[in-house]
Amino acid sequence: MEDVLWYVLASSRGGPTRVRILRALDERPRNANQLATELDMDYTTIRHHLDVLMDNNVVRRSGDDYAAVYLFTEQTTSNWDMVETVLETVDPEER
Repeated sequence: MEDVLWYVLASSRGGPTRVRILRALDERPRNANQLATELDMDYTTIRHHLDVLMDNNVVRRSGDDYAAVYLFTEQTTSNWDMVETVLETVDPEER
């Protein structure tokens, strides 16, 4: 899990956007449209980053519907201390 977090949040080009998404989801589960509005970003950009996070087992969809909300996977919640460490290292100004 640690390797995945460093890859998707710190060592790839979209890391800062994925950090923002994780912080928004930490506040409460949201769907892609709500995330796009909250983060003032394009919907397709948000969907791309959510797909990366899903491919790496960081988040999961609550269902298959258009408005499905995104939640953290069991793997992510069970390693939340590590997630916070990576978030603090990558973007310490937000907390």
